[in-house]
Amino acid sequence: MVKRHKLLVLDDNPDFLDVYRQMLAGLPSRPEIQTATSGARAIALLESEPFTLLLCDLNLPKMDGLQVLAIVRRRFPELRTVVMTAMVDEQYRARAYGMGVDLFLEKPSTPEGNKLFLDCLESLLDRDVQTGFRGIQNKSLVDIIQLESLSQSSSVLKVVNGPLEGRIWFQNGDIIDAVAVDLQAGAAFRRIMGWKAGSFEILPADADHPRMIFEACHSLLLDSAQAMDEAAGEARQAAADAATGSSGAAVSRMSGVSQMAGVEFVVAMAKESPPKFEAWGAENPEQIAAWARPVFQNFRALGDRLEVGQLQLISGVGWQRQAALVPAAQTDFCLGFQRNIEAEQIRETTKKILALWES
Repeated sequence: MVKRHKLLVLDDNPDFLDVYRQMLAGLPSRPEIQTATSGARAIALLESEPFTLLLCDLNLPKMDGLQVLAIVRRRFPELRTVVMTAMVDEQYRARAYGMGVDLFLEKPSTPEGNKLFLDCLESLLDRDVQTGFRGIQNKSLVDIIQLESLSQSSSVLKVVNGPLEGRIWFQNGDIIDAVAVDLQAGAAFRRIMGWKAGSFEILPADADHPRMIFEACHSLLLDSAQAMDEAAGEARQAAADAATGSSGAAVSRMSGVSQMAGVEFVVAMAKESPPKFEAWGAENPEQIAAWARPVFQNFRALGDRLEVGQLQLISGVGWQRQAALVPAAQTDFCLGFQRNIEAEQIRETTKKILALWES
């Protein structure tokens, strides 16, 4: 039996709560709906039983909506949150998205607005994404862009992936331009869509920005998905070529790594002079190799002084991903992993990568 979603609606106006209850009852997923007229009551309900989603007004007495959302994000990080407000203010909107709100919607006042409101909520309830961008921690970049488009936003989406930064301009839900590194328009949009994880920020609209993209949002997303599928196909073909001996060992190894779940990048540093390295997935492999080599030397020296033997593995968790340093007989590795995978999976995947280099 499919478990029903449970929604909590927070608004200090009982009449609005009745209207929302009737509207939400018409969602295709038929969620269970509860209501609260104060922030304290809403938090008490969230502590007493699990909810899927909180719809929160901003203009509340005593504890305003942003204060409630700050508490909710800290105590219930997996709860999806939606702001519904009559205060159409880009600063409030930017603050709410910066706190991790999934959607910021104007209270609907027309039949078309009601339909858009319900479509946005149902789309949000349908998603169960486990990867990588926050503001909204477990949403994909596709989700973020679709939600901006569905809510007919005028804004600038700033996306950061390590040292790289991109921006996407929205005007009434349409994507009008994008920039990333030295690219612009469609090429920049496709580059940004290739980033697997990172962070984002919703900036106020730039009304004077010229339109450089004229395709519809769904067409842009479809083109980007096709480009990524083609790249994945090329990687699979490279692996097949390597298996039949038509490519070198380095291609075979990197193609094999590209098929391993959870791996974001590999930098393999050979122990030879002059120093050489192979890399896959890393935006800045030269800098990574330059940083990792002295780290390996320092830890080997520490192991000798402590008489504990050779370092086996160092791992750490960063804001965007996990990283591991792993030594082997002829090669040292710096590995990047998705932030949400377990330590045991990192260890098992590391063993596979070492075996791939030794084969």
